[in-house]
Amino acid sequence: MTAQTDTQGSVTTVYKVSGMSCGHCEGAVSGEISEIAGVDSVQAVASTGVVTVVSEAPLDDEAVRAAVDEAGFELVGRA
Repeated sequence: MTAQTDTQGSVTTVYKVSGMSCGHCEGAVSGEISEIAGVDSVQAVASTGVVTVVSEAPLDDEAVRAAVDEAGFELVGRA
């Protein structure tokens, strides 16, 4: 299973984030990652810690890590 798939000009990457426990947490993580240039959509699920990001091109993992840190959580890695 790959953590990144390319689909018709977009890239879907799945990350694992620790520390999310509620809808507010999901919104904080989604909001910060959405600020990264090229991000089209973000779906965070607190119960699983999974964050799915659709972007125009592959994202720099360090940019994603910085966004998650800014939201107050920890990027574990790609799921």
